[in-house]
Amino acid sequence: MTVSTEGIATVPVRVVKSGRPSAWRRLTQNSVASFGLALLAVIVAIAFAAPILPLADPNITDVAHRLLPPLSPGHVLGTDQVGRDILSRLIFGTRVSFAVGLAAATMAALIGSAIGLFAAFYGKVVDMLLMRGIDMLMAFPYLLLALAIVAALGPGLINAMMAIIVVNIPFFARAVRGATLTVVRADFMAAARLSGLSDLEIVASELFPNVLPVIVITLSTTVGWMILETAGLSFLGLGAQPPQADLGGMLGDGRNLIQVAPHVATIPGIVILLLAIGINLVGDGLRDVLDPKLKSGGLARARAKTDAAPAGERMQGLSPDPAAAELPLVVRGLETHFLVGDEIYRAVGGVDLEVRPGQAVGLVGESGSGKTVTALSVLGLVATPPGRIVHGGIFHHGEDLAGAPLRRLQAIRGNRIAYVFQDPQTTLNPLLPVGEQIAEAIRRHQGLGRAEAMERAIAFLEAVRIPDAAGRADAYPHELSGGQRQRIGIAMALANDPELIIADEPTTALDVTTQAQILKLLNELRRERGSALVFISHDVGVIAELCDTVHVMYGGRVVESGPVDAVLRGPRHPYTQRLLACVPELGRSERRIDPIPGLPPPTNALPPGCAFAPRCHLADARCSAGEIAIAPVGDSHWVRCIHAEAPA
Repeated sequence: MTVSTEGIATVPVRVVKSGRPSAWRRLTQNSVASFGLALLAVIVAIAFAAPILPLADPNITDVAHRLLPPLSPGHVLGTDQVGRDILSRLIFGTRVSFAVGLAAATMAALIGSAIGLFAAFYGKVVDMLLMRGIDMLMAFPYLLLALAIVAALGPGLINAMMAIIVVNIPFFARAVRGATLTVVRADFMAAARLSGLSDLEIVASELFPNVLPVIVITLSTTVGWMILETAGLSFLGLGAQPPQADLGGMLGDGRNLIQVAPHVATIPGIVILLLAIGINLVGDGLRDVLDPKLKSGGLARARAKTDAAPAGERMQGLSPDPAAAELPLVVRGLETHFLVGDEIYRAVGGVDLEVRPGQAVGLVGESGSGKTVTALSVLGLVATPPGRIVHGGIFHHGEDLAGAPLRRLQAIRGNRIAYVFQDPQTTLNPLLPVGEQIAEAIRRHQGLGRAEAMERAIAFLEAVRIPDAAGRADAYPHELSGGQRQRIGIAMALANDPELIIADEPTTALDVTTQAQILKLLNELRRERGSALVFISHDVGVIAELCDTVHVMYGGRVVESGPVDAVLRGPRHPYTQRLLACVPELGRSERRIDPIPGLPPPTNALPPGCAFAPRCHLADARCSAGEIAIAPVGDSHWVRCIHAEAPA
């Protein structure tokens, strides 16, 4: 397999901005967080505008007009027990309570985060001393500890704030220490040490940015709680002292007037409640924005089946395919999109695929080309939200899987069509022995008893060459090597004699020797059982060894397909040519390896026409003029390129 690289010039690559929504945009698009922001903004804006608002002096008393009800002339919210205007005191008191709560939370976050960072970073004696001190603080109920501190220092708003800071330091210290312990063990931290950076530089440049989201989330969710704590101390007479207005103090002043003048206590109580709700809603929104697992800003739990457009809309432009009724898998015009905020990511943009009984079909391409999303779409495993099948059909013996109900799809998953995932460590249940997991798949689809299913599970463990299969059936996933876990994944896939196996880069995380063993095993077992195979890989050599036909994908589309020999020995699409030019060949050390310049375009900003045009040495104006159809260039050999006849 030799591809000439002469004449392949380096081309300028247009950098396309990702278009991913910013953190602020994701926060404001979250309806819950937006409500919290609006509520908080209104309260804070009014509170901090107090000096310029036409309000009465909050400390002036007028005993002649005490305990006036709301909507009284000159007193919209009434007056308290000494005739002070409640509206004025409420606005000035909100200002004080919010400022004190925010200041206390910030100081507790700074001190607690520093303790957590350095305890985890230095470990050993430093960690033991710092965390034992934190444990001592946590040994006391936090409210009793706060009361003890204020009793020692004396009543007053500043002393109350100091008490709140001290009792909340442990929450930040423990949260940040837990997050830091994970980061400290990462490889990039070892690289930072080897680069000669000082401890302080490592903490500032490597450690702190990685735990900052945890600090921000903890801070945002505790500000409201600290406002409540400050109000509680003021309610008990240990916080703000008369005549200073404070929400907790106002609540305390009105506690004895609930029956005769309930508005004196209920109005500040409502403001405290609204303030806490607003802060907590914003905190929840920040958590969802900063959590790496929720980068899309999605809050809904993924459904058990990928959402699909109605059949009439989805099948538009597709003609009936007689072959669909006879084959284990036929994919026609598949388009799977991800809606993230206002952006649409076209992960799969019109894929056609056929898999015949016993045939091995390969999908190859760079990361982000749509291989895995295509495979997951077949079994409805693309997460919804944000994924959705917007066009095309996925047929299993004529049955459209994209439109099938969940119960029917569950009967096919792991039974007629099986899936071998890339990383078995994340797909095997860590709490169940591996034998029980295989037996569970057998019982689910074959209705066997527990004992009989376990016998079959052990037989499959033997079939995948697991030594001491009966003993290893009781092992948990973490007790097995990576190669053994992948063998377990293959055993689960084969457990119900599927007609089709989809293997998504099953050897990526394994060493070369184990890769070869796993691939040989998978190929032998599926041939013995007559199963068809869809094999996804970056490795062209593996595709050449395992597969009968190959589909080369780029930008969510198949750009070239055909028999393996024809495509790999005579590639006609420039992308396939460049892909093969990157493959080293033994015995040809003089051959230059030419990487493809640039990066694939983001799927939310695909260029018009051919997606590969910005990186292609043959590109001209026609490549970006409009849609380019895939066309035959030989016996079962198809190419999506207007330069298919041009020399490499």
